[in-house]
Amino acid sequence: MAISSKHTDVRETNPLRRTLADVRHGLLGLHKALIVAEQLTYERIYGRVDSTGQLLQLVMNDPWFTWLHPLSNMVVRIDELLDGHDQPTVDDVAILLTEIRGLIRPSELGDGYERSYYEALQRAPDVVLAHCEMKKLLTLPSV
Repeated sequence: MAISSKHTDVRETNPLRRTLADVRHGLLGLHKALIVAEQLTYERIYGRVDSTGQLLQLVMNDPWFTWLHPLSNMVVRIDELLDGHDQPTVDDVAILLTEIRGLIRPSELGDGYERSYYEALQRAPDVVLAHCEMKKLLTLPSV
């Protein structure tokens, strides 16, 4: 699940591409905050993570971090839209934004992703800030 950094500073004139680039940037910030929050909890239980490489291996392969994969996959989907030869359509962007809204909907009573997301929001102020920033980005531009 490699996440390219090619689009982090996109200066697009197309409002849909600019929205996708902004949402991508917001998702990366949220993803990073969640990884840090999960790392801290993981280290309390299992001991120190010694390197960035070890953390990357954990994020990709350890069941503790598996719940973060849908967020990583969403960034990859945005990359594919931005890298495509065709311009994204309003429908493409609207569908993605709807899916992301669902993805960042925590649930105290849910299982899996929703529950893990809820718990991260409860224990990590940086996750709360990234979540709030992300929510601001989830509107379609006027085209």
